[in-house]
Order: sequence, then structure tokens, then C-alpha cells
Amino acid sequence: MATITLPWLMDHITDEASAYRFLEGMRWGEEAYCPHCHGTNVVYLNPENGTSRKTRTGSISQRRVWKCRDCVKQFSVLTGTVFHGTKISIRTWIFVVFEMCASKNGVAAREIERKYGVTNKTAWYMLHRIRAAMEGDGLEAMLGGNGGVVVADETFVGGSLKNKSKSERAAIREREGGRVGPHENKTTVLSLLDTTTGEVRSKVIADVAGPTLAKAIAEQVNMADSVLYTDTAGGYKTVGKEFIDHQAVNHSDDEYVRYEKTRTITTNRIEGFFSQLKRSIDGTHHRVSAEHLHRYLAEFDFRYTTRKENDSERFARLMGQVAGVRLSYRPLIGK
Repeated sequence: MATITLPWLMDHITDEASAYRFLEGMRWGEEAYCPHCHGTNVVYLNPENGTSRKTRTGSISQRRVWKCRDCVKQFSVLTGTVFHGTKISIRTWIFVVFEMCASKNGVAAREIERKYGVTNKTAWYMLHRIRAAMEGDGLEAMLGGNGGVVVADETFVGGSLKNKSKSERAAIREREGGRVGPHENKTTVLSLLDTTTGEVRSKVIADVAGPTLAKAIAEQVNMADSVLYTDTAGGYKTVGKEFIDHQAVNHSDDEYVRYEKTRTITTNRIEGFFSQLKRSIDGTHHRVSAEHLHRYLAEFDFRYTTRKENDSERFARLMGQVAGVRLSYRPLIGK
């Protein structure tokens, strides 16, 4: 496969027909298959000349349509994917997906609006659909295992209380019943890093209490066959007993790395992930709402996990995750 760059895409994807062929190659490879029954007994229907056809409304379409001889259903390469039902050109979709894969700091909806001539609402919706694909299928293997090390740490995302107006601060204090701590107005995020594979997974959690951390970690980590590295936060003490070993670095004593004979105990790698996450939210997006934060986390998890791959490989990996992902607009905005 050729090394994919933005100029390469512009040279090879010049219209919708070539965009469909490109996606077919990325998703199906040499042999098309039916997304409904997964059978390979399929036949290409139209456009007959391979470039365009006239629809029943009289408009010209370059959408490539196939038919399954087994389940007798028609489909295209978009069926059952994150692109399903889109009215945006597939050529635009491909370029935007590539930008999301290649941009370390992410891409703002306003930037997509300016570059591709879509509305801000459309750009915002497109980016959230891509983030949904970055979440994967939810069936990933558990982190850790075979005595591997898993690093756990938490951070807080959101605006500082001191930056709010006096009336807003008063309303928050009244709601919280008095004095408000430095993180009361922020959303808590737990991230887990498998040091063997380099994979990171992040999740919005309610608080940093022991039971909350234990539940979130148990959902993602093979605890009985792994080692846990954390800081000295009290919430990790109980769950740490479920691991082969639990080691903590004491940040309050300026201990960030502890060297032992056969291992280096630190949480610095996950702190680096948090640093990139917060710089990007602040510099690219400026503000991220709590109800959509989990998708932004999936985006940064995906890029961090694939950080050793080049843009071509990361793009191909994401295209392999677009199937089975649907994100409708009305549920996205809470309707």
C-alpha cells in the first residue's frame, strides 16, 4: 500500500466515484462482502459505467451500489458504517478522517467548517462520528496480564472555579452546600496505561473514591495477573491488593521515579498523556462539555495508542474500525 499523505489523497481521489473505490479497497480489500449477512456472493449493480448514474429524482449520483445474491439486499461500502446515511461527499469524509489521524493536537470543528465549506453543526457532527469510530468495538482484550505493568492515574478536566463570575461561584457553592474544593467544578478522568503494549484507555468517572476506582479498573484490567503502578492516592490502596503487586510513587515528597534492580516505578508516561490531552483541549477546542468528553478521550486514546505508527498506518487502522458504528444526531444532542 502506498504511503498516504494529503497530497496523495488529492491526486488519487478526484471525485465521488474514486472516493467510493478507495473506501472499498480500504474496507473490503480484494473481495467485496455483504454488510448484512457477511456473505461474499455479491454482484456490482450500478452505475453501470462505473462513474455516475441518474437517480429517480433526476439527479446524478456516483454512489456505487452492490447486491447480495444470498440475502437479496442492496448495499454500498457505507452501509453499516460511521458514514451511513451521510449527505456529505465521501471525498470530504476521507480528507477529514485523515486530518483527524494526522493531527497530534486534534482538529477543531471551526477549522473543518472553514476548510471544507460545511456548516459548523455539520463539522461538529462529522468529528463526533469519527471519534465514535476511534472508540473501537468495545470488545478489546483486557489490559495487563502475564505479569505486565498497568499504570493508573486520574486527572480533572474543566474550567477553574476562580475564572467564573462571582454569581456563578456563589451558585456552585450553594449547590454543593458550602465550601468548594479545587476540583469540585471539574470532570474526573481515569486513565490506564499498559506499559507492554503502550495502549491507553480513559474513562469519565464520578469521583476518586476507592470503590469507584476499583470498579473502573476491574472493567479494563486483568488484575490477578498484573502489576499496578500509581501515586499514593488513597483510592488505590484497596484495589491494589487485587494485583500481583502494587507500587506507588509519592509525589508529595517529590518522588516521581523510583529505580529498583529490575524495574523503574513511575507514573510519568501517563502524566505525559494528560499533558498532551489538556494542551490540546485548551489550544484546539478551548472548551469540552462533560457530556461529550468521553468521545474526546477516545480520540486522544486512539492517537496515543497508535503513536508509533505513521499517519498511513493509523488511517488504515481507523478505516478498519468504521463498520458497526452509528451515531445519530438527535441522540448526540440529547433529543
